[in-house]
This record gives sequence, C-alpha cells and structure tokens, in this order.
Amino acid sequence: MDAELHCDPTPPMPARPAEAPRRPGGVRPMTPRDIPTVARLFSKTFRSGKTELAPELAPYLEAVFFGSPHYRPENGSIVYDNGSGVSSAILAVPMEIAVHGRPVIAKLLCAFMADGKEGAAGAAHLARHLRAAKQDMCFSDTSSPVSADHWVAGGGVVLPVQSLEWHRSFRPLSAAALAGSRLVPLLRSRGVLHPLGWIDGALRRRRSSLHPAPASGCRVVEASPEEVFSCAGRMMERFAIRPVWSKPEFDWLLSVAALNRGLGTLQFRNVVDDGGRAIGTFLFFGRNRQEAMVLNVLCEEGREFEVIGQMFFHLDAEGYAQASGIAQPFMMNAVLRQRWLLFKHRGYFCMVTRHAEIKDAALRNDIYIGGLASESWSRLLTDF
Repeated sequence: MDAELHCDPTPPMPARPAEAPRRPGGVRPMTPRDIPTVARLFSKTFRSGKTELAPELAPYLEAVFFGSPHYRPENGSIVYDNGSGVSSAILAVPMEIAVHGRPVIAKLLCAFMADGKEGAAGAAHLARHLRAAKQDMCFSDTSSPVSADHWVAGGGVVLPVQSLEWHRSFRPLSAAALAGSRLVPLLRSRGVLHPLGWIDGALRRRRSSLHPAPASGCRVVEASPEEVFSCAGRMMERFAIRPVWSKPEFDWLLSVAALNRGLGTLQFRNVVDDGGRAIGTFLFFGRNRQEAMVLNVLCEEGREFEVIGQMFFHLDAEGYAQASGIAQPFMMNAVLRQRWLLFKHRGYFCMVTRHAEIKDAALRNDIYIGGLASESWSRLLTDF
C-alpha cells in the first residue's frame, strides 16, 4: 500500500464524470485539482533526492488515475484534506475483476504518501478507510514489510507466490551487468556489454544449460493486441478470481503501459501448436535485446510446460540477456524446470476484501492477477 513507486503524449482519456464537490476536510476522493499538490507530495515522499518536480509527472498522474474507463470518484484515489490542503494521499486505479463470473470493481493501490508529521494523522484516516470490512477488493503488489503487516491487521492477506519475481539468465555476465546498472549506469554502456557478450558466447558454448530447450509440437509467433486479447479471455476462465479485461479497459491498460519507454517496447506473442491453434499467449517489454520483462503469460490448462518452455526458448533466441516476470502459482512447476533461475522478492502482494469468497479463492491460489492487473507497467516505479 506504500508502493515504492516506481507520456510523450498522454493517451486519450474517456470523458470523466463531473468532479465530486470539494469538501473542506477529512477523507475525500482525489480530484484533478489536487494533481499539482499530489505530484509535489509524491516527489517529496519517494524522490527526496530530486530538487525539481519532473514536468511529465502531473500529466502522467492524470492519465493513469483519472483515465480508466471504470473511473468514478468513489472508486479512484483518495486524499486527506486537513482543511488547508492535502497532507496525505493514496493513489488507486480501478480495475474490473470477475468473482465467479460476477464483475466487481477493485482498486489497485499504487502509492501511500504522507507529508511528515502533519500528514501522519491523515494517513491513519486513509488506512482506516481501506480496511477489509469497507472494500469489495483492494490490492497492491509492491508493499513493504511494515505495510504488509498493516494489510493483515486490517483483515487482508498476503499472496506469497505473487510476491516473487522470477529471473532467468541466458547470458549471465551481461545479465549481471544489467542488474548492476541500476546503481552504476555505466555498466549498461556498449563498452561494457560488448566484451561481456563475447565472454557470454564462449560460456554458452560450454554450458548447454544456458540454452532453454524448445517444447516439442509448438512454436512462438508474433501476435496483435487483438489476438492476445482474444486468447487471454478464454485462458483465464479457469480462475475463480481474474481480470475481466473488457476491450475498452484492455486497450486503455496497453496505452498507459506503452508510455513506460524505459522498459522498452511492448510486444505480443502467441504460442501455437502444429495446427496453428493458440495454446498460450504472453506480452512483454523488450529493451534493446538486453532485458525482457514479461507482464503476463497465460495458457490452456495442462499446457503450462509447453508454453513456458517455448516462451523461454523464444526469448533466448531473440538475443535477450535475461528475462523476468511475476511468479504465478499455476506455472511454478513449469518455471522451476528452468536452469539459471532465481527468485527475487520485490514487494509483498497484498489484498483486502469484505467478500469471503474472494479471500478463500486467493488463499487457494484460484486467482490470476499481476502484470497488466498490477502496477508492474507503471512509470511511477522507475521514473520521475
């Protein structure tokens, strides 16, 4: 809930309902008028080393937190107004989730911020507002340990598998340099990566385990967003809790995800059998043939080994040094068959709900969530 947050023109936004009347104090929906204040609060809370407010931050906040087709004041971001201004805020994106076929508007919580001691009281009010007894469903995939404890104290649950990222190295020395470049940007330079690439080539000739084995009877083909959309709907039907991804919402999510140019180009692939029938689908950010960040991977039930294996084989063949993605219970067995694999804890995946059926399904791992149905695509995690 305190997600450490991490356009080019902003994507077109649907018409918004009229703003709710501004009340003098207390917890209230965030309005577009609050964006300059919230942008400063975000920068102060999460980017304390920066002295200037990023010029693209305010437009990005408006695009993401007021642009969803499901946005309404009652299911969007909230702020605490102490009477003289906003002192704390929780940024939220509404997302439509199917619960045993019944649609529910859930809230993806992206940043919990407060302005020092003055904002602490407001933060407490906001936290109480989001307790399980009051919410259909709220979730976050980047919560800190302290925040995760607050979620549980408020009646929520932690999803341990979805709290992990898998990382598969294909060219390990280059992958290590890319990982280190987050602290030392020079490691991403051509002068460093080019010689490491030669050494990786020699290592790959000696270590066959660096090459993912292809799955028999299937191949990866380029796909359009429409083809991925068509496959995803039927492949998620086996989960009791899953994104609805109506066409307007899916298109909007792709448009805001594509704004994160720092992660690379958003790409789409299907895994098809020998007859050309799609048995799996995945979408990922690919950056300079260096890193592939898989947002979502789905498959027909029982085809996990083929789809996961062929996905890794394809990403290696395209020349990426490494690939990463959120862990999902249904595909863990297939992912664990890979060599040169590690798991990293980026943040706790937490959720609260007043509906016992949602909580029970989540604890049984009968849930599909993450990727586009999380904030993995957000520029707030990496920019500004």
